[in-house]
Parts: sequence; structure tokens; C-alpha cells
Amino acid sequence: MFIINCKNYEEISGDKIIKFVKIVERISKKHKIKIAVAPPQHLIGLVAKSSIPILAQHVDTSKIGSTTGFIVPELLKKSKIKGSLINHSEHRIPNKKIVQLVSKLHDLNMISVLCVKNVSEVKKYVKLNPDFIAIEPPELIGSGKAVSKEKPDLIIKAATAVKNENNKTKLLCGAGIISGEDVSKASELGAKGILVASGIIKAKNWKKIINDFAKSMS
Repeated sequence: MFIINCKNYEEISGDKIIKFVKIVERISKKHKIKIAVAPPQHLIGLVAKSSIPILAQHVDTSKIGSTTGFIVPELLKKSKIKGSLINHSEHRIPNKKIVQLVSKLHDLNMISVLCVKNVSEVKKYVKLNPDFIAIEPPELIGSGKAVSKEKPDLIIKAATAVKNENNKTKLLCGAGIISGEDVSKASELGAKGILVASGIIKAKNWKKIINDFAKSMS
């Protein structure tokens, strides 16, 4: 899995998200790999029916009904959204909500991408059996310094922890990834995919950088 988190970057604002997703669709088809996009929450409806998986950047435990301002998983599913990030380092949530959300997304047959900051959290949360655990050291996010180069042991230990649990969870690597070389290195260390944001969204040529990443995974 190759997940692109668009965050709330200006580069992806308005109708530009449609252009971006169309580029991703073409590259995903070309290389025959699954690429998912997590748009800004207010733009998610513009690309919800894409041929690639569209994910939310965050969901709440609130229910359908009088829950103003909350992001309800059941309604996202009705809009063809495939899943969500949970507990991103820029939107950390309490343990109780993490447990509830992984369970809820599982019950809804939606993809759960649980973000963690260290190996201790990998060991703690892999027991919940999310679809993916994305390890992202906060200090490297947006730094341009790839975790696969700066902290390779972190990926190795995280991959071992996931493998030892022997469930369906797969490890994603994030933070500072800016090139196909970074992607290949993460894979060599045991990651089954990547979670990337600024390394793609802020690139001058989206097609070129996404293609570079995709070739490194195919």
C-alpha cells in the first residue's frame, strides 16, 4: 500500500485535488499497485468516487444523527470512502478512542491506518489488528530526512513486532520520504508500504515523483 496524505496543504486546495487524484489513478493503473489518497476533509467528496481508494485523514467515534461537526465513519462509507488514518502525529487521540475506531472500521469493513510514533506503540497497537500500522517518528515528519536512512533500526524492530503478532496487520513507513530510493530502502528493512505527505504534495512535478515512488514499489 502506498498512501498519500494531502494534509491541509495549499498546493492541493480547491479543484487541484481532482487533478492530483487523476494523476494518481493513471500511475496506479500503469504500475498495477494500490495507491490511496487522503484529501483534506472538506474536499473528500470531490474525489470520493475515484477508482483508487480514498481515505479520510481522521474520523470520530460519534454516531449518525445530531453530532454536529464530527466525522462519522458510517456516513463516510455511504459516500464510498474506503477507510481512514487514525491517530496521526498531528491529530493524536486517546487510547480509548483508538481502540474504538479500529474496531468500528473493522466492523464497517473499512481500512484502518493506525499511526504510531515508536516501536513501543507498534507493540501496543498491533494487538488491535488494524489493517496497517504506519510508524512515523514525529521529529522526521516533513524534514526531508527519511526514517529509512536516519533510523533504519526503527523500521526493522517495528517490522519484527508486527510479524511476531502474526495477524493481518501490515507495516507502513512514513516521515521524511522524498525519493524512490527512500521507498526501496524502507521495503528492504521490512516495510510493506509507505505513508507520505509533503514529499509528494509539495513536489514541483506530481507525475514525476509519484511515478518514481511507484516504480520503486512495483
